Amino acid sequence: MIEFQSYIDKINELIAADDLVVLGKEVSELRSHFDDYLLEQERLHQIAKIEAKEGGNEIEEVDFESVKEAFYSVFKKFQEIRKQQVALRNALEAENLKLKKSLMDRLKEVIASEENISAAYNAYKEIHETWKKVGDLPREKRDEIQREYSRILEIFFYTMKIYRDIKDHDYKRNAQLKQGVIHRLQKLRNSNELVRNLEMSLRVLQDEWEEIGPVANDEWEVVKNSYWEAVRSIYDKINAHYEGQRTLLNENISKKKVIIESLKVILTQIEDNESPKFWEGKTAEVLKLQEEWKKIGAGSKKENDAVWTTFRELCNTFFGAKKALSKKIDGHIQENIALKKGLIDEVKAIHQEIDWKLTADKIIKIQQRWKSIGSAGQKFENRLWSEFRSACDVFFQAREQFTKDQADELTKNLELKEALITAINNYQIKDKSTALVDFKIFSQSFNDIGHVPLNKKEVVFNDYKKALDAKYNELKLEGSEKASLLFSAKLDVMKANPERSKLYQKERADIKRQMDTLNQEALQYETNLGFFAKSKGADILKKEVEGKIEKIKQEILQLRGKLKLIPNE
Repeated sequence: MIEFQSYIDKINELIAADDLVVLGKEVSELRSHFDDYLLEQERLHQIAKIEAKEGGNEIEEVDFESVKEAFYSVFKKFQEIRKQQVALRNALEAENLKLKKSLMDRLKEVIASEENISAAYNAYKEIHETWKKVGDLPREKRDEIQREYSRILEIFFYTMKIYRDIKDHDYKRNAQLKQGVIHRLQKLRNSNELVRNLEMSLRVLQDEWEEIGPVANDEWEVVKNSYWEAVRSIYDKINAHYEGQRTLLNENISKKKVIIESLKVILTQIEDNESPKFWEGKTAEVLKLQEEWKKIGAGSKKENDAVWTTFRELCNTFFGAKKALSKKIDGHIQENIALKKGLIDEVKAIHQEIDWKLTADKIIKIQQRWKSIGSAGQKFENRLWSEFRSACDVFFQAREQFTKDQADELTKNLELKEALITAINNYQIKDKSTALVDFKIFSQSFNDIGHVPLNKKEVVFNDYKKALDAKYNELKLEGSEKASLLFSAKLDVMKANPERSKLYQKERADIKRQMDTLNQEALQYETNLGFFAKSKGADILKKEVEGKIEKIKQEILQLRGKLKLIPNE
């Protein structure tokens, strides 16, 4: 608050001055500096609040409005006093203008009517003394009145010829004095004084010029032209300064309006956007615009106040929207924290289950749900994610170890099956009954060994089937015994195939199709029996057909027997 008080103390110090009219620009610049300083402090306070909140802390609120009211209360007091002084000065200058015009009218009257040179000179002296005591005139009238008064004085002095006897001495002296004034005017023109001091010095020199008497007629035009050339050049410098000031003020207003338009664009972009990263970028843009605003000088008072009000309102709108979004995001973050904690609990409840596929599917779905939930905030997101990932890792690491152990087991099974196939290939058949028992043992052993690596499954199975089929072929079985044993051997081979369920289903379907075909064939034969007439030849054919029907029934019985042998998998 110390810095804010220094602005208030400075205005109070200026209020104590005698002439507040000349201090208007200085106080306006002081107010502009105060506004910029206040904006900067509010910006820094906003940043401090955001950083404190992100760190889980809070900072003390600063009543910027009270500070602003205290400053503008003193500023208003200065304006009111200055306004009174300006009004008083304007009134005095108007009265001075009226008085000087009346003095010029009196001097004209003296020139036109007074024939007594002494009386005329005394009247002039009285008028001129009064003229010098009259205060400032309105700036826009000052040069015009001074010129007119100089013209009247010129007419008076040349008309009265009051210095006829001493004119040569006085003219020469007056010429020297006027040349001195011209030299000082030229020096003043080339100086780097402030415009306010330049105007004051010019008025003093012009008053001094008017107090100096006339010069010789043959010198007057040259001296007069030199004088007015110097005066005009100084007025040109003063006017150029004010014109430059007006141009600079207008340029400053234009620059500030560009910043305002940039702020308006940002405000249209933030609508319905809740991305923290987006808002972080836009906040940086607004802060940069505020920094640019501070670097721009003031504009004309009326326009400067208007653009400042607009700029401040837009900044307040932006930071107000950011604050509201922050509250909303805080609410979402709390919801997301609760949801993510719930997912962590869900994973922990199942992460030690060993139904690998089912549990993996469940955890993957939970992970997908985790991804669909928004951020839990900078403070909690990494902590929750670490806990969630650790809970998931418990399951996946256990599964990975199981898979590794399983791969070792598959490799071992492959070696056992390859050794068994070698044993089958090397088996020597001694008698049929022993061989059939051994073949059964081979089949059972192959089935009992378990799975092999997937890329070796088909090769190993085909080698096994080829070896066992070759041994069955060596037995040279006949008739129904051959069919039955070969079918049993076929089922044993199927049993060793990892795709046995599909093979069983296909075999069952093939047998049913054969049975359907045989039933249709038997039905056709039975239908044909009804067409045989009673005769010796017909009886022979009938017996032949009946034999075929009986054979078909036996085949169907054998197929039904095979169906019963197929496991229900």
